[in-house]
Amino acid sequence: MIFEPIITSILDNDLYKFTMMNAVIHHFPRALVKYKFFERTKKLEFPKGFSKELKEQIDHLATLSLTVKEEKWLKETCGYYLPPTFFIFLRGYRFNPKQVSIEQIDGKLDLTIEGPWHEAILWEVVLMALISELYFRMTNNHIKDTKSLNNKDHQKAIIYKEKNICFADFGTRRRYSLKNHDRVIEVYKNDAKGSFVGTSNMFLAMKHNLIPIGTHAHEWFMFMAAKYGYRQANREGLGKWVETYGGELGIALSDTFTTKAFLKSFNTLYAKLFDGTRHDSGDPIEYTNKMLKHYKSLGIDPKYKTIVFSNNLNPEEVFRISEYCKDKIQYSFGIGTNTTNDVGVTPLNIVIKMTHAMPDGFGEYIPTVKLSDDNEKHTGPIDEIDLCEKDLRINNN
Repeated sequence: MIFEPIITSILDNDLYKFTMMNAVIHHFPRALVKYKFFERTKKLEFPKGFSKELKEQIDHLATLSLTVKEEKWLKETCGYYLPPTFFIFLRGYRFNPKQVSIEQIDGKLDLTIEGPWHEAILWEVVLMALISELYFRMTNNHIKDTKSLNNKDHQKAIIYKEKNICFADFGTRRRYSLKNHDRVIEVYKNDAKGSFVGTSNMFLAMKHNLIPIGTHAHEWFMFMAAKYGYRQANREGLGKWVETYGGELGIALSDTFTTKAFLKSFNTLYAKLFDGTRHDSGDPIEYTNKMLKHYKSLGIDPKYKTIVFSNNLNPEEVFRISEYCKDKIQYSFGIGTNTTNDVGVTPLNIVIKMTHAMPDGFGEYIPTVKLSDDNEKHTGPIDEIDLCEKDLRINNN
């Protein structure tokens, strides 16, 4: 197979990785972490030679650096919340392939990442995008009829616009390919003006003159649990975010240790300060009801707050949620795989999650867990998950 680089810009990544990177540099510059790749179905077989091809792509990433043009755009677009020191750091940043270990055995892929958190944090999204695109390249699933795909995405764009749906692209991690990702954004930008508000992908935001969208991910709160304990994790995560960004980037991810646990920390101060929350697991209608009830219990009018829905979305689900939320609370959608990998193949069900953290850079690694509002999405050692649930009294009424 002739080598053809998939990722050619250091900005071909999601905004939330850069915003978290900046916060990590500020608060936890000595922290060390580990991540691991998970294929959720446990049935996927990677083609022979996949790990070799992936390693070549990873080695290529080490050649990337922030260009003058990219830095200029980044400062103009994100400079009101990212400090000058961050741009100096990013200018010198290089991916370090030695932080990634890969082994392929009988079609299964074993991939881990280890390194300083402020460096290793950028690996997750790019590795998933590489794994996804490389898999479809090597299994000969090539898009042949771009015209029909354009028509399908045009129809989505038109109906989203007609129904006044506010949505963004969140699909970098499991995209079919960068080329397809680029194509879809072009369609939505042209055909859903006023409804399509941007993309999580920095490179494509720059290329298409769009707003990059994102705040933080589960790993932010998972690390806080390793550092401060489960009972303080959400509050410390919210507090450190506010300390870093003030009132900017004000959408809080709520399900790292279940929404029930999150709301115990989402007090009047944070509920007023944050613009809203992001839903990423569990039933969206039940979640909406929980947020409505919580805001009202704090004397806050939910109509001035926002829920960003981002879990397993398709047009039908988007319309169902929007109909329910109408006149109750503001809402928008971060649509992932259905945006960037709706081409007639089965998208990969893959994630990369933080598994361990050494918060101060010395001592022993502490296992990290993610619970979410879907039991099948729990990650981490069983005994640690049990400890987390007991500590947070999640199974208690």
